[in-house]
Order: sequence, then structure tokens, then C-alpha cells
Amino acid sequence: MFDIALIPLLAAIFLAINMGGSGIAAAFSSSYGANLIRKDLIPGLFGAFVLMGALFSGEKVTQTIGTEIVPESYFTLAVTTILLISVGISILLANLLRVPQSTSQSTVFALMGIGIYLSDINTEKLLFQIVPAWFYLPFFSFLFTFILGKFIYKPIREKTFINFNLIKDHPVIKYSVIFSSCYVAYAIGANNVANASGTIFSLLYNTMGETVDGAFLFIIVTLLIAPWFGIGGSIFSTRVLETTGKNIIEFGPLGALSISMITGSLLILASVYGGIPVALAQLNVGAILGLGVYKEGLRNTFNKKTVKRILIVWIVSPIIAFVISYFLMSVYMG
Repeated sequence: MFDIALIPLLAAIFLAINMGGSGIAAAFSSSYGANLIRKDLIPGLFGAFVLMGALFSGEKVTQTIGTEIVPESYFTLAVTTILLISVGISILLANLLRVPQSTSQSTVFALMGIGIYLSDINTEKLLFQIVPAWFYLPFFSFLFTFILGKFIYKPIREKTFINFNLIKDHPVIKYSVIFSSCYVAYAIGANNVANASGTIFSLLYNTMGETVDGAFLFIIVTLLIAPWFGIGGSIFSTRVLETTGKNIIEFGPLGALSISMITGSLLILASVYGGIPVALAQLNVGAILGLGVYKEGLRNTFNKKTVKRILIVWIVSPIIAFVISYFLMSVYMG
């Protein structure tokens, strides 16, 4: 049955590889930045937990990407390929610039390019659910880590009745941070795998109609796409882990633990309860920036070249996905 989708399936694999390169930084930059895990162990752990998250918690976001922005009836062989190639190129650009980009934003912008060209797009879903979440969730991520640092961690530290220097080296703390990174990888599977698998699912389901069970097809497509995240993480990990793990702010195990738990929890909530494709990279960087503002101040944190480069690519990359998808649709339909 997959002969009919070979080209878009290859495009989805290309996208999954690039998403793995971007997502591995969001998941493991905290534990890597705190020097708790060897870099060569990260891709395997990342890939395994992404697969579990996609299988057990990814169905709602798959439905959003595949049916609720642009009607699923439009996902023909050509349109599906156009979407996946557009997103893949924009994410590849971000990876080459060593910036963890939001695959969800690039996917939604590429869908917007297709939907606007076809004059059929669910603006209500976009304007009242998806786009607002792109603003308030990173803000919450920033706010929570800032509050934890300034109003909880700092006062306790100043009381001196807890030796944080001793606690941060405790094996329980170290393994908790590594577990929290795996938790974020699970959240990536729950949300971001759908960016590659959602339209493939719709394409196959449209083609085969009632001859295949939807739940079975979801599992098969997920098993075909999700493992490539780990492969992509292995390819790009050297570049992107350094950017978010080392070049924004130095943080210890307790900071790493708070970053991972906050970003992972926000992403899973968005996936399971709203089916909203969310910018995990922005949640992660938002949390790191919150910690940076607490430790170094607002001006010193946001004046760093790494932060400025991230913000620029976050704006440019989704626009590139939109332009490419719209252009390819005009070429194909024209």
C-alpha cells in the first residue's frame, strides 16, 4: 500500500531526520549543558523516547496536521510531497545555522501556503488555537523558570540551610535530569512526529478509504517515521547541542531539571488535551532564557549573538516554508 506514497514517504523521512536534528537539542541540551551525559549516548535515548511518545500520545496532533488546517481531501501525492519538502528545506536551513527551529511553525506555515493558494484554510483553528499557543506557551516557559530561580531557588540558597553545591552532585539529581531529558523526548514524539506523519496518514487514508483501519494505519505510519528522529539527532547533535546547551547560559543540574520538566509538561499538555502543534524549540529556549535573565539580567542575556541568531531564524524559517509551499503549489497547479 505504500507504493502509492513512496515519494512523499521519502520526503517525510527527510523531514524527520531534520526534525531529529532540531529536537535533540530541545530534549538534551539541558542535561548535556550540565555535563551529565556523554554526547554519544544521547541519540539512542532520544530516538527511543520519541517513538514511545508518538505511539502513545501523538494521535491528536496527527489529526490536527492531517485534517484540521487544510481539508484532508487535498492531500494528494503531489500536495503532500510539496508540503513535506517545503518544511524539510526550512528546517535543514535552521540546522545548518546551528539553531533549534520550531518544526511545528514551519509545518503550519507550509500548510498555510497550500491552504491560501487553494482558498480553503481553517482560519478559526489557526487564529484562535494554534497561533496564540505559540506566544503564551514560550512565555509561560520563560516565566516559570525565572520564578523558580528568583523567588524559590535564590531565597532558599541565601538561607544557607540547604547546601546546593552538595545536592547538585548527588546521583539522584543527575539521573533525574537525564530522565527529564527523556521526558522531553517523549513530548517531542507526542507533538512533533505528526509534522512528518500527519499528511502521510491522510494521503494513505484518502487513497485506501474504508479498506484500512485508521488506528492500525496510524501505528504503521508512526513506526515508519518516528525512528528517523533518532538518526537525525545522531547526524546533527554535535552542532545543535552546543548552541542551546553551552552558548546561551551555563546552568547546573537543578536548572537543567527545571528546564526539562517545564518544557516537557507544557508540550504534553498541548498535545494530549488540545492537539496543538507547538514550538518545542521555543519552549526550551524560553526556559533557558528565563534562567539566563535570573542569573545574568535581561540585557546581558538578550544581547548575546546566539540569542539574536535564534530569534532571526525563528522568524525567517517558517516564512521560507510558506513561500516554498506556495510557489510549488503555483507551479504544480499552474
